[in-house]
Amino acid sequence: MAQNHTQDTVTIHWFRRDLRLSDNRALTAAAAQGPVVPVFVLDDEVRGLGAASKQRLEMSLAALAADLETRGMQLILRSGRATDVLLQLAQEVGAKSVHWSRAYAPDWVARDTEVKAALKQTGLSAESFEGTLLFEPWTVQTGQGMPYRVYTPFWKAVRSRVVDAPLRAPDLKPPSVWPQSETLSAWGLSKDMRRGAAVVAAHVQAGESAAQAKLSTFLEEKVVAYQAARDFLDRAATSDLSDALTFGEVSPAQLWHGGHRAMQQGAAGAEHFLKEVVWREFAWHLLWHFPQLPHANWRDGWDQFEWSEDPDHPHFQAWCRGRTGVAVVDAAMRELYITGKMHNRARMIVASYLTKHLRMHWKLGLKWFADCLIDWDPASNAMGWQWVAGCGPDAAPYFRIFNPDTQADKFDPEKTYRRRWFSHKDGEGSATAQTFFQAMPVSWEARFAHPQMQPIVSLPEGRARALAAYEAFKTQ
Repeated sequence: MAQNHTQDTVTIHWFRRDLRLSDNRALTAAAAQGPVVPVFVLDDEVRGLGAASKQRLEMSLAALAADLETRGMQLILRSGRATDVLLQLAQEVGAKSVHWSRAYAPDWVARDTEVKAALKQTGLSAESFEGTLLFEPWTVQTGQGMPYRVYTPFWKAVRSRVVDAPLRAPDLKPPSVWPQSETLSAWGLSKDMRRGAAVVAAHVQAGESAAQAKLSTFLEEKVVAYQAARDFLDRAATSDLSDALTFGEVSPAQLWHGGHRAMQQGAAGAEHFLKEVVWREFAWHLLWHFPQLPHANWRDGWDQFEWSEDPDHPHFQAWCRGRTGVAVVDAAMRELYITGKMHNRARMIVASYLTKHLRMHWKLGLKWFADCLIDWDPASNAMGWQWVAGCGPDAAPYFRIFNPDTQADKFDPEKTYRRRWFSHKDGEGSATAQTFFQAMPVSWEARFAHPQMQPIVSLPEGRARALAAYEAFKTQ
C-alpha cells in the first residue's frame, strides 16, 4: 500500500456483502489512509434480490449502522446506479479512493468492472480486496491448469493452504462533514415479504456481534459432535451461520481459523466443519469458472432430460405451499416459509422430491429458494440444486433418489422436526407450526380449507417414473 496519502485523504468504503467491521480488508485499508465514508448503494443488483434476502439485508444494514454509530461513524445510504452514486459521493466528500470487497457472481463482476473503469477515468483510485472467500477462484487449479470439477480433489488441494489471520476492526476516522443519507425505512426492503415479514424476523439474529456469538457458541459447545449430528433434522447441531456468512457479518477466514483452533484442541467434528466451509468455496469456484451454473445444466446432454418447467403446475404449487402429502417435505417447506432457512438435509430431501418424484425442473426450485431464503447465495443455491437434480458436479456413479420417508425415519426418528413445522390446518399443531398460517399469502387460504392427507404422487410411483425418465434419457 502506498504511503503518500495525506492525513485528510477521504476514502469511500462501499459496503456490499461484507457487512462487518472486523476482518474487512477493504475497510482496514481505507482506514489506514485517513477519514472513511462508509456507503451502501441500493442499485439494481440489490433490488433484484428475493423478498426474504432483502428483508434479511435490511436487518443487517440496521445492525451495521448501529455498530458504526458507536464508533462515531455513519452508514451513508444512497440509491441509484452504483457508478453514478459513487462518482457523485466522491465529488461531495472530496474522496480520492473507493474501496470494496471483491464479488464473484457474473452480474456483480460486470457491475464492478464498469464502476472501476468509470472511477479510474475520472482520476479516482478504485481498489477491490479479497475477503468474501478463502481462496481466489483463479488460484486453485488442477495440475493441468484447469478448474476443479469434483469436490474431494478440490478439498485436498486447499486444505493445507495458508489463510491469513482475521483482522481486528480498524479505528475509523470520520470526515469533517458528513454527506446526506437516505433512510433505511424509506427503502422498504421488507415490503415484498408482506405479512410474513414479522414471522421470519422473529427467527433472525442480525449483525456482526450476533454472528460472533453464534460462532463462539458453536465452537465451544457443538463442534465436537458436528460430524455425527449435523444431518439430524431434530437437533440444533450446526453453526446456524449461513445467513450471516451470506451477508458478510462473519468472514470465511474467521470460520476457518476458529475451526482450525477447535481441531488442534481435539474437537472431533472440527475437520468436517472445515470441509463444509470449503464446500461453499467450491460452489463459488464453480460459479466463477462456469458462470452459467444458475441458468443451464452443468453436465453436457442434460438439456434432453424430461422435466416440467411450468411454474403453475399443481405439483409445483403444492410443493411450494407444503401441501405434497409427504410429511417431511411439507414440514421442510413450511420451515422455509416461517424462518427463511431450511435444514441442509431437508434441502436435499425437498429438492430430490421436486426434481425426481414430481419431475419438475430444478430451475423452478432454485427460483423459489432465491425468493424465500434469507441465506441465499447464487453459488451455493445453484450448485446444490444441480447436485441433487443429477445434472451438477457429483462424483456418484448412479442416479440418486432420496426416499423422503426413509430419510425422515433416519434423521427425525421421533418426528420432532415434523411436529415442529407442520400442521394440517390453522388452529391445530404446535405454536411454531401455526405461524405458517400467519405468514402465508392470503391467496393461499382457499387451498387449505381441507387437510391433504395423501401424497400427490406416491413415493413408489414417483421413484419408478424418475428411473424410467432417466433410462430413457440415457438411451438418447
